[in-house]
Amino acid sequence: MSLNLTGVTLTYPDGDSRLTALDDVTLEVPAGALIAVAGPSGSGKSSLLAVAATLISPDAGTVDIDGTVTTGLNRGELTELRRRKIGIVFQQPNLLPSLTAVEQLQVMARIDGRAPAKARGAAMELLNAVGLTPQAERRPHQLSGGQRQRVNIARALMNEPTVLLIDEPTSALDHDRGAAIVDLITRLTHERATATVLVTHDRVHLAAVDRIAEVHDGRLSAPAPVG
Repeated sequence: MSLNLTGVTLTYPDGDSRLTALDDVTLEVPAGALIAVAGPSGSGKSSLLAVAATLISPDAGTVDIDGTVTTGLNRGELTELRRRKIGIVFQQPNLLPSLTAVEQLQVMARIDGRAPAKARGAAMELLNAVGLTPQAERRPHQLSGGQRQRVNIARALMNEPTVLLIDEPTSALDHDRGAAIVDLITRLTHERATATVLVTHDRVHLAAVDRIAEVHDGRLSAPAPVG
């Protein structure tokens, strides 16, 4: 189980020319590893995440999700791949206001065709893993910002993805809650053997990650150990 980007280049129209968002990017993320991709706004972080999530097709290069090369897959096949293999934690939790924490997760399982009773058991197990068992029946407005982000992470793991992609998970949190969220993501990555990429503009909370890669002007450095 792994995520591999090889020679990925992505450009966007920019008037009469094209703007390079990713420039010959190669990134290998093995199962059970958390790699942080750090860089300033506009450096290419979001583009890298979108390509890894198969939401955007690159101009050149390949994306390999757990042994499946995405080049040539049609829209339906990509949707199925995302549903089965990829968990995405968006910057904003975007929880459904009418649903409880456990129901937020059950919805993901039902989309995957699992029975409600089985889905609830799996959802409660994940809420326990992120420390939210006492809040299982609370709705988003009854949760703190850190708790909502924990539900967001648990929801992304509901269908047991092999690849976990996380966008700026600490941007709306204070220092202590942000550090706790990154620690949680690191622990779950190791326990569940996901290939995890976390993109961020802030290196403050990254002491717990396995490796850090820097992105500037669409170019990605080789991931290096923290420290």
